[in-house]
Amino acid sequence: MFLRPFLRLKFVLENKNMASFQYNQLIHFPNLNSLMKLSLGLVFFTIISTALVYAETIPVNVDGNSFDVQYASTGLSVTEIESDTESMSLIFSVDVVDLTGTLDVTFERTFFDSIYDGDDDLFFILADGDEAISEEIKTTSQSRSLSIKVPSGTEELEIIGSVFDNSKSFEFVLVEEPIVEEQIVEEPIVEEPIVESMFDNSCGLGTILKNNMCVLDERCGSGTVLVDGECIVEESSVKSTTVSKSMSKELIIGMVVALVIAGIIGIILGLMSKANKNNN
Repeated sequence: MFLRPFLRLKFVLENKNMASFQYNQLIHFPNLNSLMKLSLGLVFFTIISTALVYAETIPVNVDGNSFDVQYASTGLSVTEIESDTESMSLIFSVDVVDLTGTLDVTFERTFFDSIYDGDDDLFFILADGDEAISEEIKTTSQSRSLSIKVPSGTEELEIIGSVFDNSKSFEFVLVEEPIVEEQIVEEPIVEEPIVESMFDNSCGLGTILKNNMCVLDERCGSGTVLVDGECIVEESSVKSTTVSKSMSKELIIGMVVALVIAGIIGIILGLMSKANKNNN
């Protein structure tokens, strides 16, 4: 009985404290207009920050000519850019403050480009000598934009292309070659020796003149020659025939004499052998 008023008072006090707490929260919670203003402020801040980032430029000297390189960086800072015309590259001195920094850089084609056989080629990018991850994010007829991931600890970022200062115009001077007149070389005229006509008897015996050459006379038979329009026996053949006949006769006579002598010797030996038998 005595506790019921006390509990009712406690319940009223708790409800009052809860209503007061909810009222305080509603007072401190921003309304819709405040949220809209905050959102618009963040959007404008982002746009302004982006514009300020892409407005960053740094000069670089290429063969005595200065060019401005436009870039944006996140997690790193660029302190200097140098050019190397021998390797056709740009060397960025960087200081990476995050685990991985990002460098977005834009090159005007008239200043720096990578071309192969008249077409766009990839830029080759090294971070302290190691190949870096990169992506070409925008390409136009006037410029090319790259986004490069730069690891922590990188000090030099090298971007290799193929051409510097592509806006130069080259003048070609045509050199006229001297006209060389053709010289006609006259070949010396070689006079052929005049061969006087030769008579048939100008060649040796048994030959005749044919096409200014002495050839065998085939008009007569073998062993004969044409003399005064008649074929006569050639002296050499007659002599050879006579010699051969005389040699054959001598050979026959010699053989007969040898046989006779051999027969006589045989008879003598036979008689001697018979006489010895009789004596015994």
